[in-house]
Amino acid sequence: MNLAHLLERAAQQHRARPALFSGSQCVATHGLWAERAARVGAHFLTAGLVPGDRVALFMRNHPRYLELLFGAWWVGLVVVPVNAKLHPKEVQWIVDNAQARWAFVTGDVLPDPEALTGLDGVIDADSPACTAWLENGAGLPAVAERAPTDTAWLFYTSGTTGRPKGVMITHRNLMTMGLTYFNDVDQVDPQDAIVYAAPMSHGAGLYAIPHLMAGARHVVPASGGFDAAELFDLGRQIGPLSLFAAPTIVNRIVDEAEAQGLTSEQCGQSFKTIVYGGAPMYAADIRRALRTMGPRFVQIYGQGESPMTGTALGRAQLVDTAHPRFEARIASVGVAQTPVRIRVAGQDGLPLPVGEVGEVLIQGDSVMAGYWRNPEATAAAIRNGWLWTGDMGALDVDGFLTLKDRSKDLIISGGSNIYPREVEEVLLHAPGVAEVAVVGAPDAEWGEIVVAFVVPQPGAELDAKTLDAFCLDQIARFKRPKRYELVEALPKNNYGKVLKTVLRERV
Repeated sequence: MNLAHLLERAAQQHRARPALFSGSQCVATHGLWAERAARVGAHFLTAGLVPGDRVALFMRNHPRYLELLFGAWWVGLVVVPVNAKLHPKEVQWIVDNAQARWAFVTGDVLPDPEALTGLDGVIDADSPACTAWLENGAGLPAVAERAPTDTAWLFYTSGTTGRPKGVMITHRNLMTMGLTYFNDVDQVDPQDAIVYAAPMSHGAGLYAIPHLMAGARHVVPASGGFDAAELFDLGRQIGPLSLFAAPTIVNRIVDEAEAQGLTSEQCGQSFKTIVYGGAPMYAADIRRALRTMGPRFVQIYGQGESPMTGTALGRAQLVDTAHPRFEARIASVGVAQTPVRIRVAGQDGLPLPVGEVGEVLIQGDSVMAGYWRNPEATAAAIRNGWLWTGDMGALDVDGFLTLKDRSKDLIISGGSNIYPREVEEVLLHAPGVAEVAVVGAPDAEWGEIVVAFVVPQPGAELDAKTLDAFCLDQIARFKRPKRYELVEALPKNNYGKVLKTVLRERV
C-alpha cells in the first residue's frame, strides 16, 4: 500500500484532466503531475535515498508542494511537513530529530537554504534546480511497494509543552482518512476544487488525498495563503471551492460575505464546502455562518495523532433546527467517524456514563503508529489500543461528543472543576465582545481563579463590572471570572488557535 498509487491511478484514468492550479491558472494535468512526481522520485534515487529515508518540506503553500510530496512517496520516502511559520532554529531541531536527508524550501521562509545543516541537499522550490527535478530525467521508476504500516508522514506536534514530538502517520492511516472523507465529511465530484488556504503542512494538505481519489482539482491561491476576498473571487472564476479552515478563518470568510452584502446563494457561487476544526467553534459563530452563507459547513474533530479522523458534525445536522437537541448538537463536534470508536473515559480507561466528563479516547485505523524515537511518549499516549487525546469531553445518549477543554486547560477553583470553554461561550454573547479566552491563574486561597481576556468590538466600551454582571446572569457564581483583562488582540498561532500558554504566562 503506497499512497502514490492513488496518483498513478488518477493519471491512468484522468490523464488530461486539469489537476493543479496556481490561482485560476492550471499548471498540471493529472498525467503531468504523475510524471513530475516520478521524476522527483528518480532524482531521489540517484541521490542515494532509499525507502524509509526522510525528506523535509519547509515551504509556504505552493503549487509544487503536492508534486514534491508525491514524488517522495513515489519511491517510498517519508515526508516531514514543517510549519512555514517556524524559526530556522526550530526547523533545524526537527530536521535533526527526524534525521532527514533532503529538504525542499521556499525563499520566503528560508532565504538562505544553507542555513539548514546536516542535510545531503536543500533545494528552493522556485529555483531552476527544482524545475530540473520536475522536468528532466528518463527511466522513470515504478511506484515503490510499501507496507500499510510503513510511515508516510512524520508530523511534528506544536510543542506547546516542550519539544515537539514526531507523529508517525502510516500509509494505512492516511488511506483510512481519505476513504472516510466521502462517508462522513463530503462527497467529491471530479469537477470539484479544493483550495489550500490553510497550511498544507497540516490537515489542509492531507485533504489532497480524498480529492485525488475523486480526480478533482487542487488549487493554491495566488497569494499562497488566506485572503477572504481572493477566495470569493477565485471561486467565482473556477467554480465553488472546498477547503479546510480553522474557526478564525471561517469567521473572516463570513465577515467578508457580510461586507460584500452577499446572499447565501451568491456565497454558493464561491464555496461548496467549508470543513472547520482544529480549534473551538463557538455556537454563536456557526449560527452566524449558517445565517450568512447557508448549509455549506461540516465540522470535524481529530488531532495530529489521528489526522482529520475522530468525529464529524455533518451539514444536515447543522441545519436540523427542528431537532429537540439542536442547540446541544451544534455546540458538539458530532459523532464518531465510520472507521473509529470514541470513548469518554476516567483515569482507569473505562467508559464513563452518558453525560459525564472524562478524557476523549480514539481507537481505529487512523491512529498513529507512535511517536518517532520516543517509546515513552508512545506508551503514555496509546494504552490498550486506545489513543488518549488529552481532550476532555462528554458523550450524549445519541453518541454526540461535546468537548470541554484540553485536560491541561481545566481550572480547579475551590475544589470545583471549571471548563474555560463554557465561560467563553457565555462571554461571547455579551454586548460589545469580539473575542474571549479564559485561563486559570494561581491563587493562594482558591488554588486557581478564572481570568478572562476580552477583546472589545471596534468602538465598544467594556468594563469588568458590566461583564461580571452579564456572567452572573448566565452561569453559576463560582464559574465567573474573578479578573477581566481587556486586550486589543489574543495571541494566536498561524492556524488560528489561541495560545493559552502565553496567556497563562501573563497571569
